[in-house]
Amino acid sequence: MTRNRTIMLFIQSRIKLNIGVVFLSTGLLCSLLLAGCRKQQSAPPAVPEVVTVTLQPQRVELTTELPGRTSAYLVAEIRPQVNGIIQKRLFTEGADVNAGQVLYQIDPAPFQAALDNAKAALSKAEASLASIQLRVERYKDLLADKAVSQQDYDDATSSLMQVKADIQYWQAMVKTANINLGYTRVTAPISGRIGRSNVTDGALVTAYQPAALATIQQLDPVYVDVTQSIANLLRLKRNIASGNLKRNVADQAKVTLILEDGTPYPLDGTLKFSDVTVDPSTGSFILRMIFPNPEQMLLPGMYAHAVIEEGVNEQAILVPQQGISRNPKGNPVALIVDAEGKAQQRMLTLDRAIGDKWLVSSGLKPGDRVIVEGVQKVRPGASVKVVPFDAGRKDSPDAAKTVQPVEKSN
Repeated sequence: MTRNRTIMLFIQSRIKLNIGVVFLSTGLLCSLLLAGCRKQQSAPPAVPEVVTVTLQPQRVELTTELPGRTSAYLVAEIRPQVNGIIQKRLFTEGADVNAGQVLYQIDPAPFQAALDNAKAALSKAEASLASIQLRVERYKDLLADKAVSQQDYDDATSSLMQVKADIQYWQAMVKTANINLGYTRVTAPISGRIGRSNVTDGALVTAYQPAALATIQQLDPVYVDVTQSIANLLRLKRNIASGNLKRNVADQAKVTLILEDGTPYPLDGTLKFSDVTVDPSTGSFILRMIFPNPEQMLLPGMYAHAVIEEGVNEQAILVPQQGISRNPKGNPVALIVDAEGKAQQRMLTLDRAIGDKWLVSSGLKPGDRVIVEGVQKVRPGASVKVVPFDAGRKDSPDAAKTVQPVEKSN
């Protein structure tokens, strides 16, 4: 009995000891947590660091890049003007030909025979003219002496008029036969490069047939037809009317060309005309430019981009693209640092991208400090710490900040 009581007392003492240790550990942990909370509450919040660009007005040449295709300056489809058999093709396919050069020879035999027949009939009519004319003169004298009747004189006069009419008719037939005989030699109406022949020797052709024998295209100079939206045209006119854009009249018609592979065409072109009708299905109209093509680098149907000079904006506001973001509605916004060192949001109106920058129409003004790095760390109204640019860093927005005296847009 005494032993069991001793065991019970030992167990109770161990339980009390463990409970004491637990209470001591819990108290110590609470003390540490309270101390940590007091320390955290006493530490001031960190101010986020941001990098800004101070906006300055710049002089920018504005251009518009429009897609289009090239077309030949002159195009002539060769068609026969008489019926016949092609005797010989007299040109090399794909070669340059000159105006007046014979391209095809149509069998001239039937047309030569028609010409000879018309000449013979003309000679016959001319031969009878002298005899009938003398008869009329004699009858006229005899009619005064009543040696011939009036009817005989009238018949002679009528015969003379008929012979003269026959002469005029056969003269016209000779001229027509000569023209048709000349048409058997199919010549080039313009100088240029001729394509493939659609007929071979021995083929039967008809006058003014729908299918062309061949096509000649003059490739120096060439046209470039591009499409411009009416919205861009209206925007351009508004900018000019408001004075935001100044046009150089001397260079207004100057145009450059970028080929399909991205290389610039070495020669400048000029703006020829703009169409007066807007395509209702696309809301655009045609601009036609003309480019010299002495090396025939430009071929009809090539895709290219024409760069047209719009004018000069003397007070352009350019912002690096990393400084512009979009709100949930998709509108462009930017964060600036105000005079109190706080971030403020600005709603923007963008004109176009120029290189790695945006041309801002409204929402910012010269002197504004736009945040270009650290935008994700700040919210509108929060205090920020502005970090100066490191001009030596290639990835710094300072590279976007430094602009040449004149920039060109695309």
